[in-house]
Amino acid sequence: MIYNDAELELMLADLESDLVERKETFKGDAPTAVREAVCAFANDLPNHRRSGVVFIGARDDGTPSGLPITDELLRQLADIKTDGNIMPPPSLSVAKQQLKGVEMAVITVLPADSPPVRHRGRVWIRIGPRRGIASAQDERILNEKRRHRDRPFDVQPMTVAAIEDLDQVRFQAEYLRAAVPVDILEANDRSPVQQLAATKMIVSEGQPIPTVLGLLVVGKTTRSFLPGAYVQFLRIQGVALDEPIVDEELIDGTVADMVRRLEEKLIAHNRTRVDFVSGPQERRTALYPLVALQQLGRNAILHRSYEATNAPVRVYWYDDRIEISSPGGPYGQVTVENFGAPGLTDYRNPNLAEAMHALGFVQRFGGGIVAARTALQRNGNPPPEFRVDQGYVLAIVRPTQ
Repeated sequence: MIYNDAELELMLADLESDLVERKETFKGDAPTAVREAVCAFANDLPNHRRSGVVFIGARDDGTPSGLPITDELLRQLADIKTDGNIMPPPSLSVAKQQLKGVEMAVITVLPADSPPVRHRGRVWIRIGPRRGIASAQDERILNEKRRHRDRPFDVQPMTVAAIEDLDQVRFQAEYLRAAVPVDILEANDRSPVQQLAATKMIVSEGQPIPTVLGLLVVGKTTRSFLPGAYVQFLRIQGVALDEPIVDEELIDGTVADMVRRLEEKLIAHNRTRVDFVSGPQERRTALYPLVALQQLGRNAILHRSYEATNAPVRVYWYDDRIEISSPGGPYGQVTVENFGAPGLTDYRNPNLAEAMHALGFVQRFGGGIVAARTALQRNGNPPPEFRVDQGYVLAIVRPTQ
């Protein structure tokens, strides 16, 4: 819920509220403390089902600190949603409000549909008017708060699967220590089933059914349960689909498998042009910058729809272009009209985004297309082209000239 000015002023003055955090400034340790507060409000352990509020420009007693509310400050606050420190990305709004006769920045944080939410691997909660790290019992309560009807598809239970369909050795070795700080793992001393539940790989400790996320991240045979979870790679000798195919591969497995094997293909087929005549030294330029291809390929795997479709991500490499097609059109606040706008992002698969960030495949949320555009420009390639419909997203990149 979004509060009006009168409600905000009452909350600002309520020093005992566990829905309010106040900061005089956004310097020093304040950026970390504010992110921890956002994480705690998103977890909503008391189950208020109401938004939490962070006031920037307010002292602990609720009086204004006189902090100038600049556009740069508002931009820094908005980055809290997308900078990858809080996972899954929280639903929040940032606004400049006139309260008690002065301007303040107000962050309004909605309760998460799929807790627990973590800041740098730690689950923060409100304990009265202060914040703290959740205990194992707190996390179990947060796990139980997930309601099937509210869950994104990526944490829906796959009732045809069993916990034995998850590779628990891989979960421990590859995922768990990347996603959760070692000191938290040692302090909580959870059982393997509790760890799977806490990371949303299964529904809960009492209902150890794999989720879509679990099968995508550590499934032994992911495509047995999600038939469209693969990448179809073609290298076509020509400029049309009916011309000879010189390389073809069906790339499946976990999300990490798909990303790594696809990028191996992209590296293998890329070529470097050597220019001996433009200057005193030879100049080498790749046909395509690897960073751009990585960002667009990972985006396709992350943002695609895994629900009600058997279509794969398609990567077709022609002589004059590469086409990367992802099933499932724009989602949420991203529309056909505003697709690709800098900083605008939404998540069909927010928990998969969390997992890909933990595995190192996503560095900053909402920055993939921007990074691809920048890499193409620096390499001398034309800008990427996007064709967007309600059912698919197609990205086209072209080589250097």
